[in-house]
Amino acid sequence: MASTTEILAALNISRDSTAWQRTVDITTTGARSGKARRIEIWFHHVYGRWYLSSTPARRDWYFNLLANPEFVFHLKHGIRTDLQATAVPITDPSQKRTIFEYIVDDFNQPHNPAIVHQPQHVEDWMTGSPLMEIVFTDIPTTTENSA
Repeated sequence: MASTTEILAALNISRDSTAWQRTVDITTTGARSGKARRIEIWFHHVYGRWYLSSTPARRDWYFNLLANPEFVFHLKHGIRTDLQATAVPITDPSQKRTIFEYIVDDFNQPHNPAIVHQPQHVEDWMTGSPLMEIVFTDIPTTTENSA
């Protein structure tokens, strides 16, 4: 397994991080099937914490994590390692807005490091995007955000 220092370096993405650096795989357990489901997804580093979200849409990964919050977070760029994690849904509207404002502002940068359609709008994310905090269970995650 990679060292804690290497893992934290890969997790501590910033506003300058590319789409490649933001991309990971996660393996969830199907909410209905109980089978392992692996998908590619972006993660976000906001104010020293990590999140899973996506542009507005219904997402199966979100429902899988609501039913079975333990999952595997697969780092695959820079280093390759699998991290055990637990997903915590963010439901408080004020907290969601703060996180989504950061994510949308990041995505709307002129140099568009995440390569998303611009402009993104916070209200769209508030009404249609899932949001889960990632709590890593097998590494120390004391960090500062480089926002």
